[in-house]
Amino acid sequence: MCFVTTANQVLIVGSYTAASDGRGEGIGTFRRDAWTGELTPAGSLALDSPSWLTPHPTLPVLYAVNETAEGAITAVAVAEDGTLSVLNTLPTGGADPCHLSVTPDGRFLLCANYSGGSLAAFALGPDGVPTVRTALVQHEGGGPNTDRQEAAHVHMAVVDETGTLVSAVDLGTDEIRSYRLGEEGELIPVSVSTLPAGTGPRQLVRRPGTNHAYVVGELAASLVTVREEPPGTFTVESSVPATLEPGGENLPAQLVLHEDRLFLSNRGPEKITEFAFDGVAVADHGTGEWPRHFSIVGEHVYVAAQSGDAIQAYERATWRLIGTYPIGSPAFVGLWPH
Repeated sequence: MCFVTTANQVLIVGSYTAASDGRGEGIGTFRRDAWTGELTPAGSLALDSPSWLTPHPTLPVLYAVNETAEGAITAVAVAEDGTLSVLNTLPTGGADPCHLSVTPDGRFLLCANYSGGSLAAFALGPDGVPTVRTALVQHEGGGPNTDRQEAAHVHMAVVDETGTLVSAVDLGTDEIRSYRLGEEGELIPVSVSTLPAGTGPRQLVRRPGTNHAYVVGELAASLVTVREEPPGTFTVESSVPATLEPGGENLPAQLVLHEDRLFLSNRGPEKITEFAFDGVAVADHGTGEWPRHFSIVGEHVYVAAQSGDAIQAYERATWRLIGTYPIGSPAFVGLWPH
């Protein structure tokens, strides 16, 4: 994973390692020139397949999944100079964790176990270090895609702005399951929202200030608009193809809401497609091989081209490629916010 800073910005990148047949070394850091968008390698930390990274909201602590068959999370201290060091590691209770989120008050960490088909919660100490797993909820079921939906596969854990509602996106069962997060970190079922069979939901992104949200349909290669009413219950309003020119293999991955646009990466077509909030696609932007994740930082876009073993930097206004930075099997790229 890679993070970037501004005048003293740092980009952090998480990569697949040999622990899951990747070519990366763990977490890599880059210094970012805020004016040109160019990156300079800064450091690294050896860690098993940190394919998703999430910062603590206020403390200099970074959380990484270890996307392996054993399944773990690792807390990492981030020094002022960008140096990384491991604080602790805990098992997640399920295989191949792939997403993390932290409650706004910094008290709990939520983890989606993809192959395990479960959702886990962890308590965080006052220093941001995970202390104990407080809940583990196992999903059951499947879907019509026998290769990818043979069982539950939780792909994302989304915390609402209150920090008390957690929505788990399940690619395997075509569902979004919402839970109330209790004072002790327990997960109490609230509702189950069903999406069209074969959608294969991967991510959920709420549109702030509204009751609308967007779902990435990885298996259907779609962008689904949903209405959230009441909180935690989602109803489909529309579904559109994930690119301007659908056709051929496409596994959409990362969805980013930025200003008045949505941006969705498409693996196969190797594009990031730009959408208006009404779900209308307005542009396709070319990328490197297998754009699993990307981040928009200032006037630049950084793409983790997983199969291309590189982070690619683009000028957002023109989508002009301004730099390619080698790193093995990148799965996540983001700006360190502290």
